[in-house]
Amino acid sequence: MGVVTAVSRNEEYTFTKPARESITLLAGLGVEGDVHQGVTVKHRSRVAKDPTAPNLRQVHLMHAELFDDLRDRGYVVEPGAIGENVTTRGIDLLGLPTGTLLHLGPEAVVEVTGLRNPCAQIDGFSRGLLKEVLFKGPGGDLVRLAGIMSVVRTGGVVRPGDEIRVELPAEPHAALVPV
Repeated sequence: MGVVTAVSRNEEYTFTKPARESITLLAGLGVEGDVHQGVTVKHRSRVAKDPTAPNLRQVHLMHAELFDDLRDRGYVVEPGAIGENVTTRGIDLLGLPTGTLLHLGPEAVVEVTGLRNPCAQIDGFSRGLLKEVLFKGPGGDLVRLAGIMSVVRTGGVVRPGDEIRVELPAEPHAALVPV
């Protein structure tokens, strides 16, 4: 079992999302009051391609263990600083299969849709950070470490300290791909 260590949201299109005491997840929409809330895509690059596409990026989750690793490499990254809504600890987010349900606290449930595809804005936050979260692995495949994306299946309030319960989908499992 894991734990929520921080929650963040922002009403405006900025890269960083301020930490909050709680966030409210709305079924089928995302984080109440967050700029990325909605049934259809809200990320600017995706809206430009197809504004009618479903929003598979309603809630962005990132593991606090990444921040620990980045700190060891000289980068100070606090929760919400690189755009996530929910910061977790104790769960291998990147190892989850597509379709995993994450029960956040007593009510909210999100369904994992895929990997976050980190963009150059990360270097705007801290020069050189992009290469720490997006790089070629030993086999030549791109490795993405900047968290996962999800959609809200059941709404509810999420707070730091809430437990996270993982419910895996039926097998065969599908590995996460960028969404």
